[in-house]
Amino acid sequence: MVRVAVRRALAEAAVPPGTPLLVACSGGADSMALAAAAAFHRDWPVSAAVVDHGLQDGSAAHAARTAALLTERLAVPAKVLTVRVGGPGGMEAAARRARYPALRSALPGPDAAVLLGHTLDDQAETVLLGLGRGSGGRSLAGMRTWDRPWLRPLLGVRRTTTRAVCATLGLPVWDDPHNTEPRFTRVRLRTEVLPLLEDVLAGGVAEALARTSAQLREDGEALDEWAALAREQAEEPDPLPGTALRAKVLVGHPAAVRRRVLRAWLTDNGVPELTDAQLRRSDDLVANWRGQGGIALPGGLALSRDHGRLVLAKPVE
Repeated sequence: MVRVAVRRALAEAAVPPGTPLLVACSGGADSMALAAAAAFHRDWPVSAAVVDHGLQDGSAAHAARTAALLTERLAVPAKVLTVRVGGPGGMEAAARRARYPALRSALPGPDAAVLLGHTLDDQAETVLLGLGRGSGGRSLAGMRTWDRPWLRPLLGVRRTTTRAVCATLGLPVWDDPHNTEPRFTRVRLRTEVLPLLEDVLAGGVAEALARTSAQLREDGEALDEWAALAREQAEEPDPLPGTALRAKVLVGHPAAVRRRVLRAWLTDNGVPELTDAQLRRSDDLVANWRGQGGIALPGGLALSRDHGRLVLAKPVE
């Protein structure tokens, strides 16, 4: 099943034979099964990267053992990437910020794909986490199978399957102690919340959450295409650096489309970390125009409406 999932993902992402594949492998069952399945498809040259986050005693030795296992047992050349984890936010977020740039820098070619071992269970946890945080449709849509250069072939495969594959192949797997520590929200979702939901709702919850994410992702992609067309129609060159949006063009579109246009336009023009409240106030300049003043936005920028146009500029001091 894992081999089929990899083959299907490569086909759906239109990754041509001969394209280098880099498997991100932690030594856990999911990524080991993924590496074995990728190595089976010999039309694609496969290598692996083991990221050492340095968060546990002996992490360097573990990473070296995993790289050796991949090279010797699966004939997958592997290297260790050592990263430094730090900065704002929790440890999980900091580890992601360190890991992804390291994997990108290790790409064996400009067209190479990085294979990640996220499973259906990971997708269900992601959707449930987004639901609990009220993060909106994009978060509930979960992870994409293909988001260049990241390829996630196992989003339809359960963790029990990857563990069974490793057992069948006689591959030793590493169980990260962090995956059982209740101080991490995702661990409590995995070990407490999802099992309770499965019990109360008589099973099938993880699959249902994954199906929901796929449906929302399809809807979101359609809205994104609609918003791109709307932005193209509304955008016009501004005398100052950047662009302006014609409010009268946007006002006829549904709120979901308008806000997608505004989010993309503001982000592209230098507004970082736009909150939902700021986005809605920006949308009010289009749909609920009453002559109100401008809006202060992150990045030291201000959004205002002038003669039917939304203009983003540095505020006058």
